[in-house]
Amino acid sequence: MKCVEIYTDGSCLNNPGFGGYAYIVRYKEHEKVGVGAEENTTNNRMELKAIIKALEILKEPCVVNLYTDSNLMVQSINEWLDGWVKKNFKGRKNTDLWREYLRVSKEHKIEAFWIKAHNGHKENERCDTLAREAALKLQRKYKEAQWLNSNA
Repeated sequence: MKCVEIYTDGSCLNNPGFGGYAYIVRYKEHEKVGVGAEENTTNNRMELKAIIKALEILKEPCVVNLYTDSNLMVQSINEWLDGWVKKNFKGRKNTDLWREYLRVSKEHKIEAFWIKAHNGHKENERCDTLAREAALKLQRKYKEAQWLNSNA
């Protein structure tokens, strides 16, 4: 199995509000970067969406070292998720995304690692910037559309 590194981050302006996510998938010298944004979302949804989108681009089963500044994501993936599945996600938030995570992660061997945010880690800082920019871009588009509609 190939061993890949995935770096992710999610951002949310207000919480809930406009959100963005970003990921970097690295295999040896190859790298893919992705970003996205949604409105009326939360930081945790964006963190998880980044992970899902990164896993979706893998074309074969891989050993995945996942790096995130979200301790919630690390603990959820490494410790809690199996128990949530056994209890059919009773009382859990974002079950739609966790079910999607299970679908895209099933053929991979994934271990999640925590990175301290805003501490100079190059890939984390890059994902943080890209995720925030994606959220801001969506917010600007929304405000421009509101302005155009109000002045039409």
